[in-house]
Amino acid sequence: MKKLFFTAAVAVLGFANVSAQEEAKTFGFSEGDLFIEGMVGFNSSNDKNTENKATNFNISPKVGYFMSEDLAIGGEISYESFKTEVGGVDADDLSGFGVGVFARYYFLDLGERFKTYGEFGVDYSSLNDKSGAEDVKLNGFNAGLDLGINYFVTEKIALTFGLKNILSFSSRKYDVDNAEAETNFNLGFGDVANPFGGNAAFGILFKL
Repeated sequence: MKKLFFTAAVAVLGFANVSAQEEAKTFGFSEGDLFIEGMVGFNSSNDKNTENKATNFNISPKVGYFMSEDLAIGGEISYESFKTEVGGVDADDLSGFGVGVFARYYFLDLGERFKTYGEFGVDYSSLNDKSGAEDVKLNGFNAGLDLGINYFVTEKIALTFGLKNILSFSSRKYDVDNAEAETNFNLGFGDVANPFGGNAAFGILFKL
């Protein structure tokens, strides 16, 4: 009987210890944490009345470092592809790479696992325009504000949903003689027909 009680006591203590470890898990960030995140966005529109189409694909891996439990800074690289058809005829065909820096601030916790943030970023991009008879470089500068949310699946892995460039300013210019810069200010959720506009993106984050 004593052995039975002893075994039961050990089992109860073991269960209590596992439960305590589960409760001790923390979902979020601390000062000094590093993270790696990859975001992918895809948008498409198709107006069958006018035969106008637009598609935009982008991918942007980034690395960040937490200055405090709420504020992170970092850098990113990106690849973007943008195509349009007007009246069934190819109008734009751009693709290329960009580099940038960002600052991210976490301002709201929605429960234990949901962390909401705002992110301000500045980036430079160089796109190749293949829509004409000859390829032409299109250089662009963009400064924008994103909103996003992380959902922590585990302590180290989180899913990310973001709205990119809900507030932004961009400037782009073709690398040809006498070309003039085109500037754009965006407030809202962007337009798929504008490669510098706002778009939804999904990704995954790894906390190191």
